Amino acid sequence: MKGFINSGNKDTRSGFGAALLELGKTHPEVVALCADLTGSLKMDAFRDAYPDRFIQVGIAEANMIGMAAGLTIGGKIPFTGTFANFSTGRVYDQIRQSVAYSDKNVKICASHAGLTLGEDGATHQILEDIGLMRMLPGMTVINPCDYNQTKAATLAIADWQGPVYLRFGRPKVANFTPENQTFEIGKALQLTEGKDVTVVATGHLVWTALEAAEMLEKEGVSVEVINIHTIKPFDQEAVLKSVRKTGCIVTAEEHQRYGGLGELVAQTLVTNYLVPQELVAVNDSFGESGKPEELMIKYGLGAENIRAAIHKVIERKSK
Repeated sequence: MKGFINSGNKDTRSGFGAALLELGKTHPEVVALCADLTGSLKMDAFRDAYPDRFIQVGIAEANMIGMAAGLTIGGKIPFTGTFANFSTGRVYDQIRQSVAYSDKNVKICASHAGLTLGEDGATHQILEDIGLMRMLPGMTVINPCDYNQTKAATLAIADWQGPVYLRFGRPKVANFTPENQTFEIGKALQLTEGKDVTVVATGHLVWTALEAAEMLEKEGVSVEVINIHTIKPFDQEAVLKSVRKTGCIVTAEEHQRYGGLGELVAQTLVTNYLVPQELVAVNDSFGESGKPEELMIKYGLGAENIRAAIHKVIERKSK
């Protein structure tokens, strides 16, 4: 990948685990709660190092959110951990009432999001969690793209006042962002400069967008790729600055097209600067069991799908 080096595929959940352990050393007020998935969330190192600051709540996610909200009253910074489906859909009422409405400083950390959960199937592959969480007033929503960025994001949210939803995953993916980066919440990152089309991507689809951009460069198409790691607060200015130059945009996300990044960008365009847009996202469908890479292709989230969307949106722009 021109300009970007994959230092080795790593799972983003391990970035979370490494940062949580580091926070244990630097932030004595940080506590961790887990719903019987300590190993899966890579929280075991924190548990072993700081057993008095770790609470295993068992398969009781609603209780975990309530306990976390209560811990903030005593000045603690609780990090909750379970699968994204159980972090949001199962406990939405508790998050809405006890965390968001009450503006509690809870960090809801969710692994195994999206289709890349793979073989666990549709009941676990939540694809609507970003929409659920970004609709809550005061909720910050972050979806980093690789191990290094997930680690940096985890460190950053400890110092961010207010509730946060941090989304990451299970599979090993390209690790290409800087190792010791500073993570600025709400600030998009322009990865490539282009003049023909803007591609904004989030999470695992950022690397896929770079792969598509490389394909198109060989075809003489200049692609500007932007990493939207923070869904809320959303960096409108970065998107608008880019589309004023390119005149069209493609959004790419491992999420339903309803309620996610694509809709957020569409809202930004229609109220500020209208240009053609194509969405690469799951089209109103549940997932299924399968290998992550095969599911991403079947549900239209591969580099070829982004490439096709780029060609389509450029054709629309030229009409």
